[in-house]
Amino acid sequence: MNANELREKTPDQLREELANLKKESFNLRFQQATGQLENPARIKAARRAAARVKTVLNEKAKSAAE
Repeated sequence: MNANELREKTPDQLREELANLKKESFNLRFQQATGQLENPARIKAARRAAARVKTVLNEKAKSAAE
């Protein structure tokens, strides 16, 4: 999901998306620790997606404060 798609969502939807990404990241780390992880690149993708969501949330908060 790219930043333009995220900007169309409401802050509540973004927070829900962030929670899902954090759960996914936890599960991926757990799989890595137990040796069951099939695609190690997915960890990096999940981290970057979470950062992208946080960036859009901060942009929305900043624009609402002005």
